[in-house]
Amino acid sequence: MPHRPLAWLLMALAGAVHAADDGLLTAAERGTTIDVGRDLVRWVARPAGIALDVRATNGAADNLKRLPGQAGMRLALVQADVFGASAPAANSLRVVMPLYDEEVYFVVRADSPMRFVSDIRGSRINVGPPDSGSAFTASAIYRAMFGELPNAVSTSALTNEQALVKLTTDKSVDVVVVVAGQPSRLFSEMKSEARRYIKLLPVDPLAPETLGMAAPYTQGVIRSSVYPRWLGEDVPAFTVQSLLVTSDPHTARHQESLVRFAESMCENFRQLQAQGHPKWREVELGQPPLPQGWAYYTPTRKVLSTCASAAQARMVALITAARGNQDAKVAAADRCVQDGKSSQACRAAAP
Repeated sequence: MPHRPLAWLLMALAGAVHAADDGLLTAAERGTTIDVGRDLVRWVARPAGIALDVRATNGAADNLKRLPGQAGMRLALVQADVFGASAPAANSLRVVMPLYDEEVYFVVRADSPMRFVSDIRGSRINVGPPDSGSAFTASAIYRAMFGELPNAVSTSALTNEQALVKLTTDKSVDVVVVVAGQPSRLFSEMKSEARRYIKLLPVDPLAPETLGMAAPYTQGVIRSSVYPRWLGEDVPAFTVQSLLVTSDPHTARHQESLVRFAESMCENFRQLQAQGHPKWREVELGQPPLPQGWAYYTPTRKVLSTCASAAQARMVALITAARGNQDAKVAAADRCVQDGKSSQACRAAAP
């Protein structure tokens, strides 16, 4: 039997190795996705005693390529369109929970003659790095609008930051497509002078090119209140849902870790919404129906379905109690007035 100090050292080293294996695949360093990933580590994984490592990647498509081969507990943040195109059933990919909608930004020069997203056909478009969610989404939306992919010769694959520089300096790029949940630090950290150089194209809901846009894309709004130094008014935009996903199979230990992760999500969800990225306020606990061919990860589904029902029951109870208190106040006020007291005295004596 190993000497006790040595045994504890060996256990600690083994734990460190396992901890390094548990990874959450996110996206680029300055995007919303990596901020959301850090929230999951701080408010969900750590309280559950899980040493989860946030890993920056090229984005959603890269995440799904890397996820099945990743050691340890496997989690990734991806967009619904990328997930749906990845043959999730055949590749043993599973949804842990749906999250929030990510907005799709079509950024052009401030003096561009383009007025709407439907005007970008034939432009020099930066879709984002290969294997990024932006590259997939930009190409898919372009094809949905115009029936063809962007011209490969006039399409670039720069990072968002590189593309915005090209857009405004040598003007070798006409449109920069960014997929990010608002607020995105890429835009929120810009100075007010930015509006002199770039503008955001809105979606024209009546344009023939956008009328036929179907799931997984929906229409939302990029709010001027989120980017007051850049936008003078709200801008209609396309959106695509973000998902937290995993892949089968897991070892018994890693499956147990995912269950504890789900339990911690239930226990700390309110704090996550209050303290995390604003996008968490759009997330609802639960396991709504998924598109055909998709499936939830069964061990976490049981946990998240139960706690979502409990949360809904608590909310109903709170609303019922609030209504009951209000009804009691009204009844007390009526009795007070009927007793001949003044309305001012009744208000002062109200419970």
